[in-house]
Amino acid sequence: MTDASAGIDDLGLIPGKSTTTVAMDFGRLSLDRELILYLFGTPGQHRFWFMWDDLVKGAIGAVVLVDSRRLADSFPAVDYFENADIPFVIGLNGWHGQFPHVEHEVREALTLSPHVPIVRTDARHRDAVKSTLIALVEHALSTTVA
Repeated sequence: MTDASAGIDDLGLIPGKSTTTVAMDFGRLSLDRELILYLFGTPGQHRFWFMWDDLVKGAIGAVVLVDSRRLADSFPAVDYFENADIPFVIGLNGWHGQFPHVEHEVREALTLSPHVPIVRTDARHRDAVKSTLIALVEHALSTTVA
């Protein structure tokens, strides 16, 4: 699939990246007997947007994973979830503990509402992902209660 994406996905913009996303990830996380999260991960490239409407049916919320080095690539996802009126958090993905932007810069750059949480994370590390998902569930619960 990486060869098929030649000319479509510019891997040169991302240092150290040599492959492209294929389609979708799926996971299931049991928080307790009564609370199970089904996780769907989909790429942000335009050619995958057709899946988003189906994936959000029944969703309690979303994590918009933002590459801290490429903020502008996140505009379409932020716009989508704002327009769909689905609670979401920004997972500000750092690399090797490096975050080139502080939260208020990210909020301003993405024109985020003050109520949208920004969570520093590293999508490669289990504990960071767990914290991001907890922030999403807490945000979704506070949004539905309010």
